[in-house]
Amino acid sequence: MTATESDGVRVIEAEAIPTRYARGWHCLGLAERFRDGRPHAVRAFGGKLVVFAGEDGRLNVLDAYCRHMGGDLSEGTIKGNEIACPFHDWRWGGDGRCKKIPYSRRVPLRARTAAWPTLEQDGMLFVWNDPEGNPPPPEQAIPRIPGATSDRWTDWVWTETVVNANCREVVDNVVDMAHFFYVHYSFPTYFKNIFEGHTATQIMKGRARPDARRPSRGPQLLGNSSVATYYGPSFMIDELTYHYEGFDINSVLINCHYPIDRNSFVLQSGIITERSEALPGDEADKMARRLSDFIQLGFEQDIKIWKTKARIDNPLLCEEDGPVYQLRRWYEQFYVDAADVTPEMTARFEFELDTTRPVEAWEREVERNLAAQAAGDDPA
Repeated sequence: MTATESDGVRVIEAEAIPTRYARGWHCLGLAERFRDGRPHAVRAFGGKLVVFAGEDGRLNVLDAYCRHMGGDLSEGTIKGNEIACPFHDWRWGGDGRCKKIPYSRRVPLRARTAAWPTLEQDGMLFVWNDPEGNPPPPEQAIPRIPGATSDRWTDWVWTETVVNANCREVVDNVVDMAHFFYVHYSFPTYFKNIFEGHTATQIMKGRARPDARRPSRGPQLLGNSSVATYYGPSFMIDELTYHYEGFDINSVLINCHYPIDRNSFVLQSGIITERSEALPGDEADKMARRLSDFIQLGFEQDIKIWKTKARIDNPLLCEEDGPVYQLRRWYEQFYVDAADVTPEMTARFEFELDTTRPVEAWEREVERNLAAQAAGDDPA
């Protein structure tokens, strides 16, 4: 007999994954990566793009397949400010227009391909996706990051990983306080969410778990403070401060992604660290690399969960869980036509989670773990 809701058994519900891709700015990575004189293939939004920089230095993004006979432009060459198809040498400009056909007297009037709106900012390349074809609205611009263009901060340390899951999984983390303790070995003590317009913010404070520490010759990490905001469906800026014994480390963490297709996405992270008396010169660069390795380890822990979990549209929540349903309502605005965005999706919503009981339970668990470690019963 199959269990149903009428039997009192909770049944997992999961609608089909949306066939469209989220409207908004998506980061393709560090801009300089694409400035090596060659075209670059990027699989995204269920298709293939080509990214190239011409002699003028401007980065352009086109559909990868030539509208003439289907040649792959990412296998072509850059000639001046145009990309030349390897099949018949048709020359395509960054505006999507065919500029020249060497063997023809004229270019057909309809010789156009899809050109994607781009933004180069703070060392990163963004592309705008909108299934309706509308231009990016000014109010959804990605804010500038002052440290990214300052000598007082390090250069970006950047990583990217392909994840075989739908990208909603990574966005759910905005409200999921408890997983930070169980998956990432952090210890949240304060947690709040604010959703408004096209932004979703997570404010979190936490302390380091003494039962997860490893012996270190350097100063001990005490905890961290974080204000992380998604600007649109896929790009998060996290103002992240690590608190050590005697000093703080200010950093900016980028957590972003773009969809390859409905069941996979490219997960990226970038971090810069502020130079200070505690972290002068090369020490700040070394710290940025260490923090990047630490953050990548956290992503790997998430990915292990995402690879095996079920997609669930009706999660069964307890009182101490975050506002999952409200977050997904906010997230839905990027998957419907602009005319169908409702006030409920964009209205300001604030929720501060009461951490009293979680903290008490986690303190007891940490004490048990420390006791087990001291007795030699725990390999950690």
